[in-house]
Amino acid sequence: MEIPRNEYPRPQFVRESWECLNGEWDFSYDYGSSGEERGLWNPEAVFPYKILVPFCPESELSGLGNKDFLNTVWYQKRFNLSESQLAKRIMLNFGAVDYFCTVYLNGVKCGEHRGGYSSFGFEITGWVRSGENVITVRADDFPRSRKQPRGKQSCQYLSHACDYTRVTGIWQSVWLEFLPQSYLKSVKTITDYKSGIVTFTASIEGSSDKLSLEATVFFDGKQVSQKTIELSSQSNSFSMTLDEIRLWSPGSPCLYDVEYQLKDSGETIDTVRSYFGFRSIEIRDRGIYINGKPIFQRLILDQGYYPDGIYTAPTDEALKQDIELSMALGFNGARLHQKVFEERYYYWADKLGYLVWGEQGSWGLDLSSYEALANFLPEWLDVVERDFNHPSIVGWCPFNETQSKFAKIKTIQDGRILEHVYKITKLLDPTRPVIDTSGYLHVVTDVYDVHDYENDLDEFARHYSRLGEGKVFDQFNEGYGAYGGQPFFVSEYGGAWWAPGKTDGWGYGAPPTQESDVKERYTGLTAILLENENICGFCYTQLTDVEQEKNGLYYYNREKKFSEEVYAAIRCVNVSKAAFEAKA
Repeated sequence: MEIPRNEYPRPQFVRESWECLNGEWDFSYDYGSSGEERGLWNPEAVFPYKILVPFCPESELSGLGNKDFLNTVWYQKRFNLSESQLAKRIMLNFGAVDYFCTVYLNGVKCGEHRGGYSSFGFEITGWVRSGENVITVRADDFPRSRKQPRGKQSCQYLSHACDYTRVTGIWQSVWLEFLPQSYLKSVKTITDYKSGIVTFTASIEGSSDKLSLEATVFFDGKQVSQKTIELSSQSNSFSMTLDEIRLWSPGSPCLYDVEYQLKDSGETIDTVRSYFGFRSIEIRDRGIYINGKPIFQRLILDQGYYPDGIYTAPTDEALKQDIELSMALGFNGARLHQKVFEERYYYWADKLGYLVWGEQGSWGLDLSSYEALANFLPEWLDVVERDFNHPSIVGWCPFNETQSKFAKIKTIQDGRILEHVYKITKLLDPTRPVIDTSGYLHVVTDVYDVHDYENDLDEFARHYSRLGEGKVFDQFNEGYGAYGGQPFFVSEYGGAWWAPGKTDGWGYGAPPTQESDVKERYTGLTAILLENENICGFCYTQLTDVEQEKNGLYYYNREKKFSEEVYAAIRCVNVSKAAFEAKA
């Protein structure tokens, strides 16, 4: 059987010595969460089903397609290790498991992880042996609890409105890495295009009195710089100055390759390949400037769902294709909505010059509960740390549409939680703007954004006619929080519900009756935003349909919904110069 999704999962930190564990695993449902008592952790336990990892059991690609609530599930995988592999330190890595994960090696518990979106790994050196080994994974998932991030996963039996099929258990790649006794754990990269300086902070696992790190930088295959430092601690920072700087920017994604060689007494013991881009983000003049230029952010809402894989793209090429579909219509980026995307997506965004906002799947959280915060915050910080080096990421947004007194649920958000998360995110990453909560009730934010699904063009224009006076659109007439002159961003709008010949489905506002209505609505709304000098970006809802939601510019299967005339009109208005960009 061909191994699905067998490309290296971590493209910004690549090692040659690894083994993909995707493919067929044994699987068992555990509806009563009694598997621990029944000994499913035992390597001899019998699992009645097969599942294709990394696809979740709710998906068709997994081979199961079970869309019921799956509170607990179990996986088992047998694999072999050679004596030469056992001479290394062995890491077992997971791209993501939803939600609480317990891992056993040969019947012994070796680690736990909480969080359905963040990547993690365990060293399993002490639990494995030569020949056959058995991994057992238990995953517990309670999307109805309101204490864990769930994103757009439905809390009802069926998908409905803008909530979709649930995701349980393993939904990203699983792989082994074989490491030396001392190895390169991570490298954080910060660039300054004005000075040409790139600063690396390298973290080392293990120790030796004679460790050194050599970093070699390449551009377009040609070596442009090299530096070697002696390592005096577990964390070491050093800088390199490049003579000629090529910038990473939308449409011109210049990237530098870098090879790290960890050496012990001059002998290379660990080699990692990576890349970086020179790109700056600055807030001034009520706008977001990239590399010192006012670049209007023409974004599309991307939910990252797939008909056959749910959360998981069927192929690496499918991740790239979604970006290319967006760029073909004149968008220069995406708001990655209510889901932490896999690292391979950010790789393609980096390569193609595509702006993205990183977001957590925060829907479903009770934001008056500090228990919910205790679950949310560590995972969110892991996400920010993991994806820090990607030049395509131009901002963070931990929360979306946090609830207030207008909500059907009777919980009012605790503003202190939003404030704390904002401040901690800024401490971890001071290089990017942070939106505290997208769309609704801001507490403290670098960018002031709103969601506005008004489709009457005159009324839509009136919403933003007094922005220059500091008057912001207030959807719920209860006060968004004081607008302090931050960059203004309409981060959701549009939502043309288009499903010809169908009476079911869901979307925003009144469905257009003909294609010309779609064209006029899109071009009219978008032109209003582009022509307002006090607006620095928009995000249209959305790239594709998702299950019953029919707001996409493409069908759920990525086929075209509209005629070439409509797509041409969308592209034409998208690429037109924005008033904000005239400030250049």
